[in-house]
Amino acid sequence: EVQLVESGGGSVQAGGSLRPSCTVSGFTFDDYTIGWFRQAPGKEREGVSCRSSRDSSTFYAYSVEGRFTISSDNAKNTVYLQMNSLEPEDTAVYYCAASDYDGPDYCVYSRMNYWGKGTLVTVSS
Repeated sequence: EVQLVESGGGSVQAGGSLRPSCTVSGFTFDDYTIGWFRQAPGKEREGVSCRSSRDSSTFYAYSVEGRFTISSDNAKNTVYLQMNSLEPEDTAVYYCAASDYDGPDYCVYSRMNYWGKGTLVTVSS
C-alpha cells in the first residue's frame, strides 16, 4: 500500500523556520516525482516545491523561491521542506504528494497520484 506521512508542521512567528518531513512507503522512492503542495482556506491547492523523477530537477513556486528548499534522504525514503523566513501568507495545510509522471509541468495538482493527509503550518505576525 502506498503511503505518504507528513510531520513537522507547527505554529511560528513571521521570520521563523520549520522543516516538515514526508516519509513514503509502498513504492520505489527514486522512481517517483515527489513534492509539497499547500492549501490555504478558500484557495486552490498549489504546488510549492517538487523534485522530478526524470532528472532530479526541482521546482519552486515564485512565492517561496529563495526561502524554501526541498531535499531528500533516499535511504530513509524521506523528503524534507526547509522553510525559512516564513510569512503569514505561508499559512496553510502542507501536503506531501507523489507521481509517476516524468514530463514537464510536474509540480501541478492534477499530475499527482498519491497524497498524504497534510500537516498544518501557521505563521503569525
